[in-house]
Amino acid sequence: MPWHNGNYPPSYKNQPKYLRDKAVEIANEVLASTGNEGEAIATGLKHARAHFAKLKKEKDKQE
Repeated sequence: MPWHNGNYPPSYKNQPKYLRDKAVEIANEVLASTGNEGEAIATGLKHARAHFAKLKKEKDKQE
């Protein structure tokens, strides 16, 4: 079941909105390709965290 509009996995509940939104976007892509909700949830959160860590690192490097 794809997630959208405030409907997201319970494990995303305590994440900041920006991170949760990115994780849901990634999880939906993984879900569409694999059909495995557990894998989609874990991968979405992992890759969203990596995405924002990379952005922060790039921003810090520019300053």
